[in-house]
Amino acid sequence: MTASSRPPVLLIAASPGRHSRSSALLGVAAERLHHHGLATRTLRLRDLPAQPLLHADAEDPAIRGALAAVAEARAVVLATPIYKAAYSGLLKVFLDLLPPGGLSGKTVWTLATGGSLAHLLALDYGLLPVLSALGTRSQVDAVYATDAQIAPVATASDRSSDRDSDRGRDEGGDVRGHTVSSPLGSHGYRIDDEVVRRLSVSAAQVLDRLPPPALAEPAGPPLRPALVL
Repeated sequence: MTASSRPPVLLIAASPGRHSRSSALLGVAAERLHHHGLATRTLRLRDLPAQPLLHADAEDPAIRGALAAVAEARAVVLATPIYKAAYSGLLKVFLDLLPPGGLSGKTVWTLATGGSLAHLLALDYGLLPVLSALGTRSQVDAVYATDAQIAPVATASDRSSDRDSDRGRDEGGDVRGHTVSSPLGSHGYRIDDEVVRRLSVSAAQVLDRLPPPALAEPAGPPLRPALVL
């Protein structure tokens, strides 16, 4: 794939779970980016081999491919859950693999989900400084959503199962918003209108701040990671 034909935006799903609110948030962000004509591709960190990832084995084909995807992207969208006031350990391990300046010349957009607004500071004091240290060219306004703003929605199979077992289910009918299927599974989520609005605003910022291809073009094969365990 040539530089001109590569999707300019890399979506990184950093949840360790298959069914994930943060991945649902990432799915809506992708829709908004596509609306602006931006092509995307997705890297699911949970699909990377665990042992090479934990041992910082940059020669592993899957790890090398993931690092190359970051190097080739002009913009990176990170979606992470917030656990115990910190972004996911899976994302931390992956970011440690990036070489110094691994995000140099790139626009970065951060998405996060957490149990309450109390965890919002995990972005400002935890993740964003790390992204700056990696050389991020421009950081788009982050979007944080609480669990209450991303409500699970029963699928048709769920409702059929409920009827068969004579069990009721709250389908979230009183929650207005955008319904999306999780990219990592069949479970759907209804995302609050205000969150969708903020995603739309930030997606437009990605378009405005997307660096020219030359600024984000890697000079050669991905460098070895900054951290060697």
